[in-house]
Amino acid sequence: MAEKRRVFTAEFREGAVRIVTEPGKPVPEVAEDLGINETTLASWVSRAKRAGKATVEDRDALIVRLTSENAALKKENKGLGMERDVLKRCMVLWVK
Repeated sequence: MAEKRRVFTAEFREGAVRIVTEPGKPVPEVAEDLGINETTLASWVSRAKRAGKATVEDRDALIVRLTSENAALKKENKGLGMERDVLKRCMVLWVK
């Protein structure tokens, strides 16, 4: 009879990956301690590294986009401030 596949919770996977990455323990040792397959744990670790790398790249792209957007908004705000000042002066002259 075929063996049933074990299902691991997300918390268990994250904890196992943290044990490997934070203290720097080798994958085979951690896999043996937890009673899971070495290749399974290695795939979890590689997936976590790829996800972390993608988020760093996304964060850098987001920073660049927000910086340029912020500069454009500052420029627009400066122009609107100048328009407001001109309109104030016009109102003062019109009231007199």
